[in-house]
Parts: sequence; C-alpha cells; structure tokens
Amino acid sequence: MTSEGWGTPPVEPIGQHYIVCGGNALAHRLVLELVEHYEVPVVVLVPDRTRDHAPRIEQLDGVAAVVEYTSVTEEALRAVRVETARGIALVDGSDQENIHAALSAQGHNPGIRIVLRMFNQRLGSNIERLLRNGTALSGSATAAPAFADAALSRPNSVQVGDRFLHIAYDDDIASDRICVVADRIDRQDLGRIRLLPDQEGDSASFVRLAGEFGDGGPIRSATEARRATEPAPAEPPPATGGVAALQTLRSEPAVRIPWWRRLRWRLLDTLRFFTSARLRVVLITALAAVLFAFALLWYLNGNFAWSLYASLLDLAGAAQPDQPGTGDGSGTGGTWQRIAQVVITFCGITFAPVATAIMVEVLASGRRGQHRSPGAGTRDHVVVVGLGNVGTRVVAQLHGLGVPVVGLESDPQARGISAVRALGVPVVVDDGPLAEQLRRARLKHSRTVVAVSGDDATNLEAALEARAVRPDVRVVLRLFDDSFASHVYATLDNVVSRSTSYLAAPAFAAALMGREVLGTLSVFRHVLLIAELPAELGTGLIGLNRHDLEDPGGVRVLAVRMARNPKLYHWNYADRTRTLEPGDSIVVAATRSGLARLNTTLVENT
Repeated sequence: MTSEGWGTPPVEPIGQHYIVCGGNALAHRLVLELVEHYEVPVVVLVPDRTRDHAPRIEQLDGVAAVVEYTSVTEEALRAVRVETARGIALVDGSDQENIHAALSAQGHNPGIRIVLRMFNQRLGSNIERLLRNGTALSGSATAAPAFADAALSRPNSVQVGDRFLHIAYDDDIASDRICVVADRIDRQDLGRIRLLPDQEGDSASFVRLAGEFGDGGPIRSATEARRATEPAPAEPPPATGGVAALQTLRSEPAVRIPWWRRLRWRLLDTLRFFTSARLRVVLITALAAVLFAFALLWYLNGNFAWSLYASLLDLAGAAQPDQPGTGDGSGTGGTWQRIAQVVITFCGITFAPVATAIMVEVLASGRRGQHRSPGAGTRDHVVVVGLGNVGTRVVAQLHGLGVPVVGLESDPQARGISAVRALGVPVVVDDGPLAEQLRRARLKHSRTVVAVSGDDATNLEAALEARAVRPDVRVVLRLFDDSFASHVYATLDNVVSRSTSYLAAPAFAAALMGREVLGTLSVFRHVLLIAELPAELGTGLIGLNRHDLEDPGGVRVLAVRMARNPKLYHWNYADRTRTLEPGDSIVVAATRSGLARLNTTLVENT
C-alpha cells in the first residue's frame, strides 16, 4: 500500500500494452472496444475499485490488470508500466489533470501514443502541439450532435469534403444512395439488425455475362446480350424488416423554422427578460391607455404631428395646462382632449418608476449571476434535462441553430449553468419533484424533451413524467445500458435513445490506434464510424484495392481520393482492382469490429 493509492500492479512484466485511465462510462466502453474488437492487452488505472464502472471493468475478459490510484501520479504511471506501453488514454478527471498526466506519460515514454479527453476543444488543439504523438478529443462534443439532431427529428450527419453523409430509413431512401448500411430492422427486436450486409458487387453483371457466354455458354441475340449486361438493381431491400441506407447531401440539413416565429420568440423572450409578470401587466395596460389617448387626440384635432408632439411632452411629464378656445388644430381644446392628456401624463408618471425598477432588476440580477427562468412566450422549444458536459453542448448547438431551448438542472453547482446562462438561455434550477420542474420549463408547449443527465434512472423518470403530461411529446434519452434501452424502444413510441460513451468510445479507440475518425452515425443503438485513411508510407494501405479492404458486415469503401487531384472525392469508385498509391486516401464506413480488423490488416501489411 502506498500513500497515494493501492491496487494490483501487473505481477509479470508487461509491454506493448494500452493503458486506460478512468473508471467512468467512457473508460468502460473504451476498454470494451480495445479488448473485444482490437484484441490488445489493456491495463486500467481507476481512482476507486468500488465506485462507478470500476467493478464492471474488473470483470471484463481480456483486461491484463486493474490498478487503483486516486490520481494519475508518477508512481501510478510506473505501476502500470507506462515506459513499455504503446498507448495511453486519459478519459477521466479535469482538463488540467489530463494535461499534466499526458506530459508526464510522454516524459516516461517519448514514443507513446496519447489520447486525452478534454472539454475545452480550443485548449485541446493547442495542447496537441506539445505532444509528439497525441490527440485531444471531447466525448461530449462527439456525442452532442446526435442528441441535438434527434431532438429536431433530423438526420445526424458527418461532413466529408463538400458533402454530408446521413442515415435514411425505408421510404426516405433515395435512388442515389451510396449503400445499404443496415437491414432486418425491427423495433421490437433490435438484435436482428445486420450492419453493412452483403451486397451485390459492381462486377456482378460481368460475372454473370462471363458465365453465360464462356465455354459452352448459350448464344443470344444482341438485344438479349445487351439486357444481360445491364446492371441489376443495386441492393434490393430485403423482404422483411426495415432498411437503412447511407446518403449524401450537398449541404447540412437545415432547421426549418420560419423567420417570423424566430422573431416572435426573440420579442417575447426579451420582454420576459426585462420584466416580471406583474410589471408586464402594468406596462401593457399603460401602453394601451397611451395609444388610445393618442388616437383620440389625433381624431379630435386631425393633426398627426401636433398630436404626437403633445403626447410625447405629456408622457415625459412636461404637460402644459390646456388653454380653452382655439379649436383650429394648433392646440388642444375640448373635454375629451383634456381627458386624453391627463391619461397620457399619469401613464408617463407610471412608466418612470417601472423603467427604474426594470433597470435595477436587470443590473442586480446580472451582478448576482442569477439564471433566467422561461417566460410565457417560451413555446415550441426543447427542454434539456441535465446540464453536465453533454447537456451544455446540446444546449449550445440548439441555441446556435436558432431553436429556443430551456435548461433544467437540479444541482445549483452544476458547471453547465453558468455556460448556459452566458448564452442567454432560460434555466430552471430546482431540486424539487421532477414533474414540477418540467412544468416550470413549460413542458406543455415544448417540442422535445432531451434527458442527458449522468443517471439512466433519472433520464427515464424525466421521460415518463414528460409523457404523463404530454403523451405525444418527443423524447430523447441518454442511456448507458443496452438492454435497458431495448426495453424502452419496445415500450415507448416517438423515443430515441443514445449513449454518449457508445458514440465516443469508438473514436477514442481509433485515435489510440492512430486512425482518424471523421464522425459517427447512429443506427438505433448501433454505431457506424466514418473514417478517412491516407495511403502513406508505413500505413499498410499502399498496394491494396477495394477487394482487399472491404469486409462484408465490417467495412465498406465509400469514396477514393487520388493524389493527382486530392480535392475530388470519387464516390462508389467503380474500379475495384486499382491499387492505392502514395498520396491517395479512402473514406470508409465501418463497424467498430470492422475498423479494428482493418487496423490489424494494415499493421500486418506494413
């Protein structure tokens, strides 16, 4: 036992292994990726064996050792044999702690591959310059787009060149699809889904032709021969079950919100921000009285300019007593005009203290750092439950798209509250019953509830409470447990489930292996990785063709970029026998296991 930690360091000397530092959900998924798909030895450094996901990590087959230290210290790094490791992933702790640990690991092993999780992406980009062989990733930034797109019922997309790849289902699949990425989709039994199923190759028609016209083949007319050479319909959908296909768009799917609705939201939200409900009633009543009195003055005098002049003076408290007589339109006269001036003057007296109260309230709340509450004008918005890393990213992304958002958090010390407040987004902070919090968030007028707290039970409770108030509301849940998510899919309609660690872990694992993942696409609870692999010396890609790279059920080559014209992507490149040359690159869609097998093949080919 040491002063800083204790555990079971590897008894036998170990080398060429990978180290995962952390005991959270992302660490758990990352270890699974490494031991199940990449089949590499893994040593896990956890802060506490008895808490979080550490007990489940210890039970995973393929884990070489689990070592317990409260922090990633020099002693802890020596205990996990960092000097002989091939890579280390830092997926727990604060940004500052991960930076310190990454630099320490590099000091012990200058050639080690380092992947660190950082919330501050700009800082992460700068830190990468300090690491000889390192990458900084954000798990929340990787997963947030999937939650935001699900909340808006629009496809999640990954940009490749000037196109955006997304998943389309069944009737939404167009004729220009790239490939079928899943079939046998059954919401009642998601285990039947096949990812990247076998498809008829581009040369199938030529193979049939050779078989028919080869030795002893039948002789046909020119018309029959032409029909025989016509390509068969690409990837006909299976007889049973749904289908998902990969399609491209020239631009990212837009959020279709009319400009007048956005303007109405802004006006109503601004009015709510500057006034309380009682002050708003006073202001609206006084304003209506002033407008009516002005209209009366204009009607009686017939002189718009003079009526406006007199109204503004009366409103400012510079009212002049009426001199009876003239009636020529150059001054006031008559009982009704005097009444109108009195109304305007007294309303002006009302506006002065109200304006003062508004300014005091705004300045005071700004100094106290108080959050804003949603007002009566908040409608057709998205309610985000849980303002942790993921929730904060989802709120920021939706707000950037112009979609009204309301945050909901039970912990007043949550780090996301200040970040959301800085965006001007209303926040409900309350540790009371969840049903009351949702009511204050104006659930009845919302379009979607996104529950992304760190606890599956809390997220499910939010979904059930939301459905109790509005049975038709769309629900997006963050769930870690796959079995739990399958039951939710089978039980609730209009619900989407995503797992932050499930979306982020493949990207972290690929980065640890030196592969760049452009993004992830979800097919229900399954993940497809979109990666671009450059054919450079030492990568193992040079000399391989599409036949060598593609793996039914695992890897599909989507596009080829040639060295002579690197800006042009050749989608569904027809020449399957052309080998890759230095400077070329390929874009692939792969399952987690498929990308791992491809990585192994490329390593063996180097």
